[in-house]
Amino acid sequence: MSFDQLEAALQERRTAHLYRRRRLLESPQGPEVSVDGQNCLAFCSNDYLGLANHPALKQAMIEGVERFGVGGGASHLVMGHSSAHHELEEALAEWTGRPRALLFSTGYMANLGVINALLDKQDAVFEDRLNHASLLDGGLLSGARFQRYLHNDAASLKQRLDKSDARRKLVVTDGVFSMDGDIADLPELARTSREAGAWLMVDDAHGMGVLGQTGAGCVEQFGLSQSDVPVLMGTLGKGFGTAGAFVAGSEALIETLIQFARSYIYTTSMPPAVAWATLASLKLVREESWRREKLQALIQRFRSGAQQLGYELMASETPIQPIMIGDAAEAMRLSEGLETRGLFVSAIRPPTVPAGSSRLRVTLSATHSEQQVDRLLAALDELRGGVA
Repeated sequence: MSFDQLEAALQERRTAHLYRRRRLLESPQGPEVSVDGQNCLAFCSNDYLGLANHPALKQAMIEGVERFGVGGGASHLVMGHSSAHHELEEALAEWTGRPRALLFSTGYMANLGVINALLDKQDAVFEDRLNHASLLDGGLLSGARFQRYLHNDAASLKQRLDKSDARRKLVVTDGVFSMDGDIADLPELARTSREAGAWLMVDDAHGMGVLGQTGAGCVEQFGLSQSDVPVLMGTLGKGFGTAGAFVAGSEALIETLIQFARSYIYTTSMPPAVAWATLASLKLVREESWRREKLQALIQRFRSGAQQLGYELMASETPIQPIMIGDAAEAMRLSEGLETRGLFVSAIRPPTVPAGSSRLRVTLSATHSEQQVDRLLAALDELRGGVA
């Protein structure tokens, strides 16, 4: 069997300026990094609070390895559920104001596990058109009737819910949309779901740590309860600076996931030292509100500067600040131009985003300085004039 067909498909992607390549990070995460041997200023990490290389987390990881070893050794239901995992689950449940929380190795696994544990072909799932790939994949794999409503549009959702006679109805949305940076209208989505007898699931991967008084995300920011959002998922590899994910909810929900979520049952637990380090991270997330305050100030500084330069920004109040470009080749030109100036910003192109909506995805961190944001704006100003 020849792989010529595969090579042809790869060449098509190269020709369309859609080819992706991995970059080699040779330093810890931070505003200043070494990528492919080049020192540069990075604006493309999801380390929103600047915790991925924090001394307290590194020390906690070392302590965790000394206490629990390196590997989880087994699945949670065999012999891999350590006291580090258990203590983190209890802390996350308390933080989110829910009876229970359950750890998963990744956010992707959490989303696949939850949707497939709750639904089958008798049921229906309703998803925002711009949901993360893991949510869309989870819905498609569940066998439930899969429907997509217009982005952040409760009226569009209601029309679809009203026509459904499914046994169970699950509404699924991101809290903060990862490519646009906007926040879901959770109060209206919760009301619409409740009136239709549906459950609302929120993937708050990009809101956890960043939004809310204690950093507990979109649900906290909107003052919503567990009855409003019965299924809450958060990741730990972004605002928390570690790795993994969790689902928080009722006793019945968590026990159902333990019994039926295949991506939880049939995989080795995350390294317990990661859970131990995440406990240290949670303490910083809760107590160091200055990180969120500084982040908001940097967001406003960047938005003001970029708009003055004439760039088209999307409606985002979060650290995700996409600059809409449209053409994939032009997005790549700008990204490469920034890189030659020592600035690393990713060009996001189809199929990650719809055709004609390629963009520069600028992400900010609490560890960026005002001067570094100004340096990015100065480079964007040069490139706006067509300078290579």
